[in-house]
Amino acid sequence: MIITRSPLRISLGGGSTDIKSYYQEHEGFCISAAIDKYVYTALNVTPHDYMIIKYSEMEHPKSINDIKHPIIRESLRLIEINNLNLELVSMADIPAGTGLGSSSSFTCALLKTLHTYKKEFIHPHELAEEACHVEIDLCGEPIGKQDQFISAYGGINIFKFCKDGRVDVKPLKISDETLYSLEDNLLLFFTGYSRNTSSILKEQDIRSKEHDESMIQNLHHVKQMGYDSKKAFESGNIEDFAEIMNTHWQIKKQRSKSMSNTNIDKWYDIALKNGAIGGKLIGSGGGGYLMFYTNENQRLRHAMAKEGLNEIRFKFDFQGTKIMVE
Repeated sequence: MIITRSPLRISLGGGSTDIKSYYQEHEGFCISAAIDKYVYTALNVTPHDYMIIKYSEMEHPKSINDIKHPIIRESLRLIEINNLNLELVSMADIPAGTGLGSSSSFTCALLKTLHTYKKEFIHPHELAEEACHVEIDLCGEPIGKQDQFISAYGGINIFKFCKDGRVDVKPLKISDETLYSLEDNLLLFFTGYSRNTSSILKEQDIRSKEHDESMIQNLHHVKQMGYDSKKAFESGNIEDFAEIMNTHWQIKKQRSKSMSNTNIDKWYDIALKNGAIGGKLIGSGGGGYLMFYTNENQRLRHAMAKEGLNEIRFKFDFQGTKIMVE
């Protein structure tokens, strides 16, 4: 039995500049943090002549080509595993489609599991690149690279997405006091909406490829706010980061009509009236989790609970994708 876990993430600045249509022309930059909510994969050898695959559905394929789940199918092909006497199971702490990068976390966990099954070591950078290849190149998803890299590495990192496709990774230099303040005062609330990110990201991707001026300027602005957030973190001025995050959300909403909705806008306004300094919707938009920074935790929690929004409490993960049982 091999059990692997891979962390989910929150984006702290510069999100959406990690998509190829943008970074190959302008370079991308973002700050991302892994959190202690995970996607798990487990692999076991069975006596059967078919595979058992369990996720939100169950499959019993008799060949790799028969597998319906595209990430599982393409990952098995990539790692060149043809054995059918395998049981593969996936579980997660948080539902898919909620903006915390669960698809890429799953891909990293799966690839790490498969390499371990073949007794192969894989470095976090190589694992992240493989996960990008599976999701973007083989499965054709219009997504970026930050989710795979933060899941593989863990921690709170700065990512530079170079024009030639390279990704430079550096840890964010913050004090312990700043780290603990972030863990205490960043609050996540589930909106109740799950969504498929592809449509929103595809719109951004198409407009970037077409050199749409408003989209490019929007992403330029978001990237600059990523750099401003880095400066705020490293100088310990977290309230500056919170105000940047508020501006980021207003600019992010301009990118697509699907980015927000009436309820999300209402909850955001209520949060600002109840102690939140700034916030945003995590992920590509349309649903998932609202994240706020506040110095009045209980007041904000009470206001969000009154609206029926459930909080997910978290700490940061500094281990990245790892084998739990082998």
